[in-house]
Amino acid sequence: MYNPQIAKMFEEIASMLELEEGDHRFEVLAYRKAALTLETTQEDVADIYRKEGIKGLMKLPGVGKGLAGKIEEFMAKGRMRKYDEMKRKYPIDFQGLMKIQGMGAKKAYKLYANLRIKNVDDLKKAIAQHKISGLEGFGKKSEEEMGKGIAMLESGGGRMLLGLALPEAESIIARLKESRLVDRVTIAGSARRMKETVGDLDILTSSREAQRVMDFISKMPEVERVILMGPTKITVRLKIGLNCDIRVVDDASFGAALQYFTGNKDHNVKVRQIAIKNGYKLNEYGLFDKRGKNLAGPDEESIYNRLDMDIMDPEMREDRGEVELSLAHKLPRLVGLSDIRGDLHVHTNHSDGAHSIMDMANYARKIGRQYIGITDHSKSEYVAHGMDEKKFVKHLDEIDKANDKLDGSIRLLKSAEVDILKDGGLDLDDKTMDMMDYRLASVHTSLRMGRQEMTKRVIKAMESGYMSIFAHPTDRKINERSPIDMDLDKVFEAAADNNVILEIDGAPDRLDLNDENILKAKRYGARFSIDTDSHSMQNLTLMRYGVSTAKRGWVLPGSVVNTLGVERLLKEFKK
Repeated sequence: MYNPQIAKMFEEIASMLELEEGDHRFEVLAYRKAALTLETTQEDVADIYRKEGIKGLMKLPGVGKGLAGKIEEFMAKGRMRKYDEMKRKYPIDFQGLMKIQGMGAKKAYKLYANLRIKNVDDLKKAIAQHKISGLEGFGKKSEEEMGKGIAMLESGGGRMLLGLALPEAESIIARLKESRLVDRVTIAGSARRMKETVGDLDILTSSREAQRVMDFISKMPEVERVILMGPTKITVRLKIGLNCDIRVVDDASFGAALQYFTGNKDHNVKVRQIAIKNGYKLNEYGLFDKRGKNLAGPDEESIYNRLDMDIMDPEMREDRGEVELSLAHKLPRLVGLSDIRGDLHVHTNHSDGAHSIMDMANYARKIGRQYIGITDHSKSEYVAHGMDEKKFVKHLDEIDKANDKLDGSIRLLKSAEVDILKDGGLDLDDKTMDMMDYRLASVHTSLRMGRQEMTKRVIKAMESGYMSIFAHPTDRKINERSPIDMDLDKVFEAAADNNVILEIDGAPDRLDLNDENILKAKRYGARFSIDTDSHSMQNLTLMRYGVSTAKRGWVLPGSVVNTLGVERLLKEFKK
């Protein structure tokens, strides 16, 4: 899939343009918008180009003729002249370095200009030799924070965000289906359980032509090289930097194999023990009685049913009590994507989003949303072009006008993502916030406050009466930034006491709250909002990651406010 590669190049070009003399703001914005689109577009741009040519590429949000030409150039030649020219001038791994908290393009360039630091490894060596602390504009504290940032990156252990890995798996699955060499094909492993990061990908197929399937996979454009190929299993290294195991099984064993390769180790051990107690043997090939007869059907539900168990959602198969509930026939019906009626965290180009209010509204309507909340940033988020009270008044008026144009086809709710200030106050005055249907509040600054201070800060905001939703509550970035330090038990209790809804942010690099914190919050009677934190039209499709995270936290539809119709939702906010 070309999308991640080209998105990375566009992001780097934008970073390098920021270092050039003159005003390049609009050019930087154009590259960043296009990168955002490519990162969240599920269809490979190569497939789009094959079907519709350069005109098809230009239909992508934020991709004009010039950028479409650069995409075309890279696919045809494997290189991009603009990128190569700028990289010769700035031979820096901006993408790698800027994953470290607090590192921007200008800081990265200063490190290169003074210490010839090009990448994270170079920076790590410079920190070990204490070269950063002596550099003007950095100091000892900066050096320590960079060291912590590198440790955070390395703690990821080479695992990739689900939001990057899953579209690649789906692209491979689509190609296998088009090949007509397989009868069935699906994702398995931790990606099917929708874990926030994956170490590799597992894909399961059934086919009567295993060798042809192996040959076909080895020649896929997503594949960098073949690591291992046998008669029914191939392991490949994908160009996105991840290994992928693809297995071919008989159709009669497909259900057993899918069950075996989906649950985590502890879940599978428990299910096998239940099989043994019932006089059966369960493995990836089937469910066998004492005479060796395979009793399982071609789907995994037949296995659970034969063991007098109810089948549970893949996201639940982590040995958190789902096996016992399944045996007792008391599995809950978890929230699903079809339950979601609206999205309550959406940004537009009035702050740091890529598209207009109407663009976001029309796309949300196209994918079936009944309402969205427009939540652009407040003034303290100056790096995100946050707005002050005067600008918000005009902005809210524009939302009203957009609603008139939309004529009830979708409802736009007036809101904002309001910063929780260091003292626990909110970043807009009461009069402006009173004009809104609800308010998101979030922590963006002073992230390293002490645990007690941060807890008091957040609870004070909750007690203000103006905080409707606590957005991405721990403010972590997966593999990049640690959660803020606060007493979550006290925060969750305060949220329940003050009728504050906790967000499950579906952006793949956030997924915040995560599943473990959701399970903890539920003990306090918390309610949730599952949102996308969209900054572009394509981001609106990320809802599935938020929903799956909620399912991993065993969230029921009745606990999620954006499963409500708009009028009932507004009544809830008025409480």
